[in-house]
Amino acid sequence: MSTIIPSPEAVRAQVKLALAEDVGDGDRTASLIPAASISQVQVICREAAILCGTYWFNQVFRQLDPDVHINWLAQDGSAVVAGAVICELKGNTRALLTGERTGLNYLQTLSGTATQARRYADAVIGTGVRILDTRKTVPGLRLQQKYAVASGGCFNHRIGLYDAILIKENHIAASGSITDAVRAATDLWPELEVEVEVEDLAGLEEAVSAGVGRILLDNFSNDQLRQAVAQNAGRARLEASGGIDLETIRAKAECGVDDISVGALTKDVVAIDLSMLFV
Repeated sequence: MSTIIPSPEAVRAQVKLALAEDVGDGDRTASLIPAASISQVQVICREAAILCGTYWFNQVFRQLDPDVHINWLAQDGSAVVAGAVICELKGNTRALLTGERTGLNYLQTLSGTATQARRYADAVIGTGVRILDTRKTVPGLRLQQKYAVASGGCFNHRIGLYDAILIKENHIAASGSITDAVRAATDLWPELEVEVEVEDLAGLEEAVSAGVGRILLDNFSNDQLRQAVAQNAGRARLEASGGIDLETIRAKAECGVDDISVGALTKDVVAIDLSMLFV
């Protein structure tokens, strides 16, 4: 498990694809503007939010015109209020118009993710529990949304299927048992972290006995979580998951688990309302 930090190479490649999707072989409407025209614009946040996505926003305009000047008045991870000017740009008018939607799409979606993450992080303050993201991300935005989760104060779980092993119900059924699945995992990939999803206390005990250091308690009630914490006695790191939302997460955290994974951090994201206006 590690915090996602966007590399310049990844950001450039992601933005190149996004611009190709929107611009194609040319912005027909922007071509109505004189080629030498220079303008100033502001990006305004219409609601309280946690800002995220500046790397991708910047890269949109760098690819369209490297001479566009960008001045940020807030940074990724910072709280902004409704009506705040968060960014000022000056440069070629055609470039500003062409990049507007792609740039705002990144900012709106990633700020929405970061804002959601901050709500969940705030809900468990003082418990010591970490809130983790999942693989339930918008297709094509895996790394971007995981970066946004960290910007909002939560934590990244595995990036994908390749950087850690999470043995779930179907893997166990296909392998024969938790013990057999864990043995196969450690034989094949001894350098990777192994986590096992269990559905009851017997599964927890088998996973601990197999030497697993992280265990996912799937859809456990609060009473079952407390029993699991007592039975585990600190032998493995315990993660709760399954149908947990803002209304129930505090009570889950107070059961004594170490982590709680929440698909809603990235799956149920609502874009933040932003506008780009000419000055």
